Amino acid sequence: MSNKPGLFSRLIPDRRMKRVPGRRGPRAALSPTAKTAILFGALAVLTALVAWLDPRPSLRHLQVSMLSAGAAGNYYAAVDKIAAEAARRKGRVHNLTSAGSVENVRRLIAGAKNCIVHFGLVQEGIAYPEGHKLELIGRLTRPESLAILGRNVERIRTRADLKGLRIGIGPDGSGTQDLMRQVLALFEGVVALTLPIDQQLAMAERGEIDLAAMVLDDEGKLLANAVTQRNMQILQLPDVASLARHLPYTRVGVIQAGQMDYARKLPREDRRVLQIDALIVGNGCAPDGVTQQFLTAVADVYPTFVRHNKGQPNLTGLPLSPVAANFYSAEGPDLLGKYAPWAVDIMPMPTWIQLGVAFSVLFSGMALWHRFRLWRVDANRLKIERDLLALLEPGAGIDSIAGMPPDPRHLMPDARAQLDDVVLRLSALLEKSRLQSLSVLVPMGEEMPYRYQEAMIAELLSALRLYQDQLPPR
Repeated sequence: MSNKPGLFSRLIPDRRMKRVPGRRGPRAALSPTAKTAILFGALAVLTALVAWLDPRPSLRHLQVSMLSAGAAGNYYAAVDKIAAEAARRKGRVHNLTSAGSVENVRRLIAGAKNCIVHFGLVQEGIAYPEGHKLELIGRLTRPESLAILGRNVERIRTRADLKGLRIGIGPDGSGTQDLMRQVLALFEGVVALTLPIDQQLAMAERGEIDLAAMVLDDEGKLLANAVTQRNMQILQLPDVASLARHLPYTRVGVIQAGQMDYARKLPREDRRVLQIDALIVGNGCAPDGVTQQFLTAVADVYPTFVRHNKGQPNLTGLPLSPVAANFYSAEGPDLLGKYAPWAVDIMPMPTWIQLGVAFSVLFSGMALWHRFRLWRVDANRLKIERDLLALLEPGAGIDSIAGMPPDPRHLMPDARAQLDDVVLRLSALLEKSRLQSLSVLVPMGEEMPYRYQEAMIAELLSALRLYQDQLPPR
């Protein structure tokens, strides 16, 4: 039996492994001092980078403008609290004053063109124009009350008692004006005057107008000062419960006796008033990550904000923001919104997850196809070797092919044609293996199996060509 290695058991010769084309000569090694300096320099740069990025959760990504109302009103105070909380956590919410809810809606729609404003507080029940593209972000936890103030309001018991009275209904563009026009549409003969809140309070105190209406926080300083210092009384509208049924976005609340001044019991009796929710409305300018951080700031200011909005039916006529819906469902920002809000700006976290799964499936498919093609190269090589073995003497190996004397059988045209076909097939397979090894389907570092196949094919091809050169010309 021959001691020569078989065709299938030969490995790449050592001389092939020692020669690496294009490799430069050895370089002088760095000194230990230089290596230590490089290591500590790299650690210093990494430490500085981590300190600068500050991976701890914050609201640095939050940079928005929000519309409120007049500086003396509840809306302004609410936005001011949100802005203070954002600033404490390195964010910024710019508080923009306005006349009120109607103006806020108008400015939100106009601001969507250049995104100079992002959010605004809007009284529920405000009418929105067609094609507004505004969306509901949430509602504040405390409703506001419609307080109608005046002197000697006990005499007003029925709707007829309001006839001929002069009522200040707030400035143009305010939510108070919008609500009072809807309320007064159900009464006859009432004279409505559009006046700023401070002016109509002063006029009502002097008796120049009969009543002054305002929508405000019934626990705020404005109402308390009007009752305790201006000696104003709170009007309970006639049939207020029935009135609330005609204005479905309102409900009946109670300002309790003694709420403003317990010692003097002001007001002297419980007063039932209309209450309305304050909505946070967005115009779509704020990216998803920014919206999550804004909601985080609001939730920090109002601890029951998430619970108050979670699962509550949306009857406002505005579509609920998908970002807000996910925030309430998860009871806070998602992982990316907390640590990498800029990534949420690109696309929401569920899409990132889907993209990750898609890439995983893609890479798995690419690896599977790469292995299939490598298997086909190996299978085709083995088939060619079997066909070649049928043309050679039994036990012939690669080394013996190049140096063995011409076989008389290979002088025949058919046998020479078969040898030529083997050479052509090996050449084609070698080219195919090289092209496939450069494909993007091949994972990084997985080129070596192709190189192994190419080495075996090239060695066999070289031996066959040397053998063919020994055959006489045709």
